[in-house]
Amino acid sequence: MTLRLFFMRHGETEWALSGQHTGRADIPLTEHGEVEARQLGLRIRSVAFDHVLTSPLQRARRTCELAGLLHQAEIDPDLAEWDNGDYEGQTLAEIRAARPGWNLFRDGCPQGETPEQISARADRLVQRLSGLEGNVALFSHSHLGRVLAARWIGLPVERAQHFLLGTASLSILGYEHHRTDEPAITLWNSPPFETYGA
Repeated sequence: MTLRLFFMRHGETEWALSGQHTGRADIPLTEHGEVEARQLGLRIRSVAFDHVLTSPLQRARRTCELAGLLHQAEIDPDLAEWDNGDYEGQTLAEIRAARPGWNLFRDGCPQGETPEQISARADRLVQRLSGLEGNVALFSHSHLGRVLAARWIGLPVERAQHFLLGTASLSILGYEHHRTDEPAITLWNSPPFETYGA
């Protein structure tokens, strides 16, 4: 069976609401984030997953649990969010006030991960996941997911800035024509409630 990666970003957190960079800070879902995670579970309930992997951070693990898949899940440290180092908990405006023009995907974070390091981590994931078959659920984070998508289709890390991911969104990485030499993005950033124009 051809590999399909169901990438699911965790539900809403307080820092997702405030726009603070959330890397390794292990913060919980909000009440609304838990509702989003349950809704995400409803969206994927008809899918039989051959493998389920989750980030070790509680916001991803809780999303996995509320989506109904924690009993199948394995913790994968490579699914953890980009390490923001000194910029952890800061908003983009705060970072750019001190460092005009800063771009995470180009510049990385002092005392955190560089674009080269996150790219190498995503490439490890791609290599490992490419050896699997069937439907694979991945519960993870925004910036890691964006890098994973870029690397899946062979783009450099800096291009990941163009792949936005909302909370509790569903994305699917697969192959065109079921050919492993034609990696493709088959669904991207599909929101848990499928509402538009708000």
